[in-house]
Amino acid sequence: MNKKNKLMTFFSNLGRSLMMPIAALAACGIVLGLTAALTKPQVLEAIPFLASPVVFFIISSLKTVSNIVFTLMPVLFSISIALGMAKEDKGTAAFAGFIGYYTFLVACSLTVNSGIMDFSSLRIANILGVDTVDMGATAGIIAGLVTAALHNKYHKIQFPAAVAFYGGKRFVALITIVVMAGLGLALPFVWSPISAAINGCGSLISAAGSFGVFIFGTLERLLIPTGLHHVLNSLFRTTPLGGVYQGVEGCLNIFLQFIDKVPLADLRPYTQYLGQGKMPFMMFGLPAAALAIYRTSPEDKKPKVKALMIAGVAASFVSGITEPLEFSFMFIAPVLFLFHSIMGGLSFMLMSVLGVAIGNTGGGIIDFFIWGVFQPGSNWYWVLVVGAIYAVVYYTVFKWYLTKKQISIDVADADDMGDDDKLTLNEKEEKLAAKIIECLGGRDNIVVVNNCISRLRVDLKDMALVNEEGFKTTGSLGIIKPSDKHIQIIYGPKVEKIADTVREVLKY
Repeated sequence: MNKKNKLMTFFSNLGRSLMMPIAALAACGIVLGLTAALTKPQVLEAIPFLASPVVFFIISSLKTVSNIVFTLMPVLFSISIALGMAKEDKGTAAFAGFIGYYTFLVACSLTVNSGIMDFSSLRIANILGVDTVDMGATAGIIAGLVTAALHNKYHKIQFPAAVAFYGGKRFVALITIVVMAGLGLALPFVWSPISAAINGCGSLISAAGSFGVFIFGTLERLLIPTGLHHVLNSLFRTTPLGGVYQGVEGCLNIFLQFIDKVPLADLRPYTQYLGQGKMPFMMFGLPAAALAIYRTSPEDKKPKVKALMIAGVAASFVSGITEPLEFSFMFIAPVLFLFHSIMGGLSFMLMSVLGVAIGNTGGGIIDFFIWGVFQPGSNWYWVLVVGAIYAVVYYTVFKWYLTKKQISIDVADADDMGDDDKLTLNEKEEKLAAKIIECLGGRDNIVVVNNCISRLRVDLKDMALVNEEGFKTTGSLGIIKPSDKHIQIIYGPKVEKIADTVREVLKY
């Protein structure tokens, strides 16, 4: 594999791994947002029942428990990256990821407290009981990457009989402790300039004002085909690129840790990189585009296109998962995808300019209500105003372009897989998985199967054996080949079940 392919595969795997804790935190964020809204003075005054001792205790407890999860972001990253980027024995890698992160914290603490030199310029905090250098999510990312690399290299190492006990999986933890201890002892000496550089980039982006937000939003969409938008989002959400507020780094961390502590207006500089920028095009723009795609489809294709568009609109509108819709036109009409990306950037910019303050990571109706409508001072109504305009613009542009170019999406007939009427649900799922394995070139061609929120991600031995057309009969919305050894098949929200079944069938 050449360097370009290795780099694309690395970032693709990293993006997938970062999504595990982000998705979990987003779910906790919904609980936090709802409980934070219910404990607002305005809400308690309007609904006195919520202020009763028992009810208020339950709500406050849920808020406290859900809030504490966000302080664990670095350790979640260290575990999830080690787990996601390990090729085999993922449980061992995840275990080593935590050990590596904690060893790193302790080693950094030893250097800082050694008196060798003045480290007062570094931010020191108590993390998991250790007074150490506070690197935020960066420390977790470093620990996860190093652990995954060590695990993939040494998890099958064999030693002579006298010390054979310490070989294989057990050696991963040992080598991780040694390497992470060395990194931890050395890192305080080099972190100051690195931290300054990261903060400087964040300041430049902030100084760019609305234009900086536009660039972020446009890139966030443009990177969708590569899967690297997860990396971009994670950097802004968890590092100083997304801002620093009272020592907390990253726009998502800042928002979730201070939503119930400071006026919402104070958090607007950070919510501009979060869910609010997605809502106009996720809830209004893309559904209108779907209508245009349906209406411009030939009559004989409309029933199948209608079913696909309804599923895509539901995913986008409710949960903010846009890939089922985006991949329906991304490759047949790349000009429309470029238009959509620019409109995405404008959406982020407009929400910022209009003073909207709606946080969390999703752009669907759930986040709109919990973090917008239920939060006094969020200015949520601007989403509806801009969204209505977006619906008209998207519908007009998509219908005009598709009609002019005489383009229609091609939906394969899933019935090509045969008569499934007499099969049980499990049998249908296994038959689908078998078909996917066949399209991937057979089980002997598959190295490892993973997935993110909407994509089946598979490492292969030989890309030439892949049957791209065959995937259409499995319900795939499109495929991406970031490298000649890695393929991503788009299935939308149902992908997790598909991935689980494929892995199960591969074990037979």
